[in-house]
Amino acid sequence: MGMILLHLHGLAQGSWVKTALPTNQFLHAVCFTDSVTGWVAGDSGTMLHTTDGGAHWVAQSSGTQNTLAAIFFLNPRLGWACAYNYQSTPYGTQLLNTTDGGDHWTSRLYPQENLFMTCILFLDSLNGWMGGKPNALVRTTDGGLTWTQAVIDTSILAFFPVLGIKFYNRRIGYACGGMFDIAGVIWRTTDGGNRWSAMDASYAPADEVHALHIFDSLHVIGAGGDPDFGYGVGMIRTADGGDSWSYQELGLQGNAYDIAFRNDSEVWAPLGPQRKMVLSMDGGNTWIPEETPDSTRIYNLVFPDSLHGYAIGAAGAFLRYRPRSVGIAPHTGTAGSGYSLGQNLPNPWSSETLIPFSVPEAGAVTPPGREAMGKTLYVRIFDLFGRCVVAIPCSDGSPGRHELTISLEQLKPGSYFYRMQIGNGDTGITVSETHLMIKQ
Repeated sequence: MGMILLHLHGLAQGSWVKTALPTNQFLHAVCFTDSVTGWVAGDSGTMLHTTDGGAHWVAQSSGTQNTLAAIFFLNPRLGWACAYNYQSTPYGTQLLNTTDGGDHWTSRLYPQENLFMTCILFLDSLNGWMGGKPNALVRTTDGGLTWTQAVIDTSILAFFPVLGIKFYNRRIGYACGGMFDIAGVIWRTTDGGNRWSAMDASYAPADEVHALHIFDSLHVIGAGGDPDFGYGVGMIRTADGGDSWSYQELGLQGNAYDIAFRNDSEVWAPLGPQRKMVLSMDGGNTWIPEETPDSTRIYNLVFPDSLHGYAIGAAGAFLRYRPRSVGIAPHTGTAGSGYSLGQNLPNPWSSETLIPFSVPEAGAVTPPGREAMGKTLYVRIFDLFGRCVVAIPCSDGSPGRHELTISLEQLKPGSYFYRMQIGNGDTGITVSETHLMIKQ
């Protein structure tokens, strides 16, 4: 069998690869409900949808030409979006909702004028939150039909713009925001959002906090910075549930507009117009700069799981994360020249998928493949750690083109590798390249 490589959390970071999208609009929002199903949204009502991890995109009609500032999907069918309505009075936020994965959207105006929602989050189909400018932290308990302003303490930092909201569980949540060159703010709730309190002003940074990551009930990190006067990118952290905060300047020019953890140790933050990201391999304690592919300006990113990441930004920029090495190393099939194993279709798949393969004539096979001619062929499927989870007999070795249809209901949703082998077991002869399949 081919070489097995095992790369666990934090041993080697991957890289980002640029993928062309059918738009040049500025993209402001990205949401994936799993590793392959996602949406991006942006200027002029742009809404794109993918079901294969960003390899192909379908344009959806959002029903608006306004800038889509935020999107959130609870599952592949139920989603919400916020758009800035500057085109006609009353100015404010246009709220969108879909129940069929974005094929159709319903629209209504947020009832209060001159509020522009920047972020949206739903905990379930009924309970959700939005934050916005010049100051708004609002909740719904009826799926977005009605919204009410949350109760916030009356500290001097209470009523600033809200740029991000995260909940650790049903009771503990954090929001972040602020105003450039005035103050950054982080709010917290410990009673499910009935009451929010702003951080003590003595811990507040000078500029907005754009995004948060919650490690647990006590440990939180926020991303921001001050692009002026050389202060640059900054991270703010708490280890006591928000009672106190420490601010870390990274010594890099720019501003971190988002933060996303691939796993417990590897974390990325985009710097927008700096055409860079910063990377930490120790959970956000130390950071290094990384150039973005083609100098793209990236502002938002997301990791739906540890193997898939997606990033968006200006001029239709879209990046996909590529792990450095995961699971079993690719095999070129040198053991048996002439054998061929194709990519399964459909991929991703849920109930059934087809794997094409070809077996050569005896005269077209070189040793050691020739020694195994006429023996049973197997397709072996491996998990991401190189462990064989199933071996399926696929042919008695008869020459020609063949197809193998599999359902494998026992496989959990996720990513797998597969290859063709003569003989079942670790001593079998591998005679094909390795392919990736994704079960939904």
